[in-house]
Amino acid sequence: MIRQYELVDMVRAYDPNMDESMLNRAYIFATKAHGNQKRASGDPYFSHPVEVAGILARLKLDTATITTALLHDTLEDTAATHEEIDQTFGSEVAAMVEGVTKLSKISFTSTQSEQAENFRKLLIAMSVDIRVLLVKLADRLHNMRTLHFIKNPEKRARIARETMEIYAPLAGRIGMQEMLEELQDLSFTELNSEARDSVIVRRDFLRQRTGDSTDRIAVLLKETLAEKGIGATVSGREKRPYSIWNKMQRKAISFEQLSDIFGFRVIVDTVDECYRALGVIHQKWPVMPGRFKDYISTPKRNGYQSIHTTVIGPDKQRVEIQLRTADMHRMAEYGVAAHWQYKQKNGVNSSALLHDPYSWLRELVDMIEDGESPEQFLEYTKLDLFFDQVFCFTPAGDLIALPRGATPIDFAYAVHTEVGDSCVGCRINGRSMPLQSELQNGDQVEIIRSEAQTPSPVWEGVAVTAKARAAVRKYVRQSQRGEYIALGREIAQKAFRTEDYPFSEKAVSQALKPLMLTLVDDIYEKLGRGLLTGLQLMEAAFPGIKMKAPQIPVALAAKDGRRQRSAAIPIRGMTAGIAVHYGDCCHPLPGDRIVGIQTTGGGATIHTIDCEILEQFGSTPERWLDVSWDASGDAPDFFVGRIETTLSNEPGSLSVLSTLIAKNQGNISNLKISGRSPDFFDMLVDIEVRDVKHLNNIIAALRGSPHVSKVERTHG
Repeated sequence: MIRQYELVDMVRAYDPNMDESMLNRAYIFATKAHGNQKRASGDPYFSHPVEVAGILARLKLDTATITTALLHDTLEDTAATHEEIDQTFGSEVAAMVEGVTKLSKISFTSTQSEQAENFRKLLIAMSVDIRVLLVKLADRLHNMRTLHFIKNPEKRARIARETMEIYAPLAGRIGMQEMLEELQDLSFTELNSEARDSVIVRRDFLRQRTGDSTDRIAVLLKETLAEKGIGATVSGREKRPYSIWNKMQRKAISFEQLSDIFGFRVIVDTVDECYRALGVIHQKWPVMPGRFKDYISTPKRNGYQSIHTTVIGPDKQRVEIQLRTADMHRMAEYGVAAHWQYKQKNGVNSSALLHDPYSWLRELVDMIEDGESPEQFLEYTKLDLFFDQVFCFTPAGDLIALPRGATPIDFAYAVHTEVGDSCVGCRINGRSMPLQSELQNGDQVEIIRSEAQTPSPVWEGVAVTAKARAAVRKYVRQSQRGEYIALGREIAQKAFRTEDYPFSEKAVSQALKPLMLTLVDDIYEKLGRGLLTGLQLMEAAFPGIKMKAPQIPVALAAKDGRRQRSAAIPIRGMTAGIAVHYGDCCHPLPGDRIVGIQTTGGGATIHTIDCEILEQFGSTPERWLDVSWDASGDAPDFFVGRIETTLSNEPGSLSVLSTLIAKNQGNISNLKISGRSPDFFDMLVDIEVRDVKHLNNIIAALRGSPHVSKVERTHG
């Protein structure tokens, strides 16, 4: 464990103006706060925050960040309070400690929602001060270095998976390459140790076979550049096991096909020398086609700059070379931490939010403010963190960087949310193309707009970026709110009638406080979405109410045909804004007598009145919706009806079946052979029809064929 004076000396070595008193106070404060707590390794718990502080000190962070590292677990794991830290160390440190602290005292419904809520809070905190993320990453790095001390294998795997999916990509996104690679490799060790061991064995064998060629090539590179008057520092580097394995998996290639297991970094003084050195190297050795990337003229989204090239070098070996300046190298290794080193050196206020290229962080925070659910937000963020870039251009020549696989929809939202919302089409390199087209490097994209256009729900499945998906989801959610409110009001009125209470807005408003909502419309929306039941509303509005015994809904009791009807909710009216699903268990068709079952999360599932699955909902009458077909509405062109038929096993039988269906204006959408014998075979056939009468006409036509032994409508 790093001792107090050692930590102070580490910080003083790069920051002579450090606040030594603050560091000493934080060291002592955290030591006392953690007391006799132990880690899984048996070491004193305080060894962990000290090691985290050491990691950040090696990155040359400022005193406030090192202090935060020493205190980062005190709010969560000790009796220390936010006010106490604020008074002792100031509001800057207190805010950062609060940002790193998990929401451990809040009750979550699942591990996933806890993870999502913690991550959500972390992003909000780091949008104000990016150093919060640096402390969190250093915290996770030390936890991963000591992961093997945890005895529970499931817990180890969960932590490693979370690190691989969230924290390693976050390190990459802010340009901290060394930390990214170490986090990935430590996670890889836990999640797939056999694959890692296999890669190490093959890499070590390759190293033995090539001998000292790495040192020899580095010397040759340096001498070649020196002959042309270019002074350079040349170093060899070796890919980590996870990087090797991941590239093999991603590109579906073998170990022997990799060209960059051993690579070289050429560091020069200026950008001009980068390009001069590139010319010298390309003149000396043949270039491998398709292996050149210029990240100096077009930096990565995390600010990374370098030139990558692969040549056929000495001994006919493929050699990958990266050329960069010393400043670029510092950014490539330390990312955002390099910015803080620069700010301290030049006396810039280090509490300010860092300049772009971290606009992605603002976009994620915008998603939080738009009210995305924690789970949805976390999923979108995971997608947005794993990126392999393509660079596209607007007609004006502006560069737009997007993840690999992005579409014109992503491009439109990257330009501006209003451009995305009004997008109706696109031209890629001057040609009209579908919105789901995958963009390629160098594409020029022109977005065609219309004020009458609104985002389609389908776009959420087409878009790749978190920003585009969240914008589409937000629009759809807002447009559906009115429909859910109308449906929820119907459900509330039904609940009041069932309990013989007069319905009024005032009565409903009595449930606002117990349900922790602010508007009556919020209650209606939750009812309409299926997130709240009529019974729960009544219990909240009238505490102590004695609810009537659940009754099997009249729809289920009236299978004999004597069903009493009340005012029906038109299905077509619901379809415009609310998800309406037709049960695969019974395949309802216009003309069938139907009932709706409210589904959790929104909308309704429509079943026929005699569907067997309705028995499962007999004890929850509040979920039943009295619905009917809306004959006056604009019905879709077809519904799917299912028949079960037995055909004679002879040539032409299937042709007769399909011909008869087609002659009666039906269309086969699915067909499955369920049984076969020497003389007959049984099939289930899904047919697109207009209504029950249309399906009955097709069944009658099939029964008249000598090739058809039996045909019946089936609800299974």
